Amino acid sequence: MEEAKFYKEIAEGPSSAGAYWIQTEDKVRLRVGAYHSLGDSKGTILLMLGRFGYVERYGRVAQSFADNGFSTVVVDWRSQGLSDRMADDPQAGHIHHFSDYQKDVSAMMQVVENLEMPKPYYLVGVSMGACIGLRSMLDGLPVASAAFISPMWGIKMSAVQRIAAWPLSWAAKATGQGHRYVPGESGEIYVLETPFEDNNLTHNAGMYDYWVEQAKSAPELQIGGPTMTWLFEALSECRNLSSAPSPNIACITFCGELDRLVDNDSIKARMAKWPNGEFSMIRNAKHDVLTEIPEIGGDVMSQIFAFFSKMEIQGQTHENV
Repeated sequence: MEEAKFYKEIAEGPSSAGAYWIQTEDKVRLRVGAYHSLGDSKGTILLMLGRFGYVERYGRVAQSFADNGFSTVVVDWRSQGLSDRMADDPQAGHIHHFSDYQKDVSAMMQVVENLEMPKPYYLVGVSMGACIGLRSMLDGLPVASAAFISPMWGIKMSAVQRIAAWPLSWAAKATGQGHRYVPGESGEIYVLETPFEDNNLTHNAGMYDYWVEQAKSAPELQIGGPTMTWLFEALSECRNLSSAPSPNIACITFCGELDRLVDNDSIKARMAKWPNGEFSMIRNAKHDVLTEIPEIGGDVMSQIFAFFSKMEIQGQTHENV
């Protein structure tokens, strides 16, 4: 494990932050970031971000975590941030198999262990990261409880799009064309090409400007649209997860009423069968409810901290009985 490049100025996270290179079992080099809390620690949040995510993207969020006593570890998934890209086109959001992300999780946890990050561990999964995180929990990820933000347990599509997506993405992968972008997508950076007024992520202009400035300052951290193989693999994983039992680990889940990226019906179906699960639909919120303006999202962050604290107290009480 070696120190990696970290963009402290654009992250605006805790001062005790750093990043590290680590290699996965299939020889992919990943970058993992660590934000340390100050003072007494309540544990470490394993922050699993979505398809646009990279270590610095949620630096301000990591600062809020630190202010509330939590350290944070976050990974640049393969083909994202400064981690190795899986296609010749570095802008392509490409993978070979969705299960490869679990190799990234294993590498992330190796960094957690090497740095002796404080226990207990908590999962915060955002969009695609929530899909990866759910699979990790089913595979035994050692977390005390979890919070999911607009989890990608289904991809939002019209009926016609869904009917076409399966055979087209399968055929592209099967014929060696899976590295091509999904129709309508390209290598363009979303936040630089989409005016704030038209974005699908948040009503929070300050947060959107923060992401825009990051993209301008470090375009090498950004990626464009997903490839056909990514689409096929993501659809397959969502379908496989839909029939899997919910882990016996407490979780709280938030999604936005106006989300155009993930399928809220799939989220509701999952949470209806999750023991010790709490669900909140945020009215008028877009995809990234964690960064929504208070007038819409309320204080999702405080709700997550309260939930983690409640679960920790209940766990200690059960241990003492």
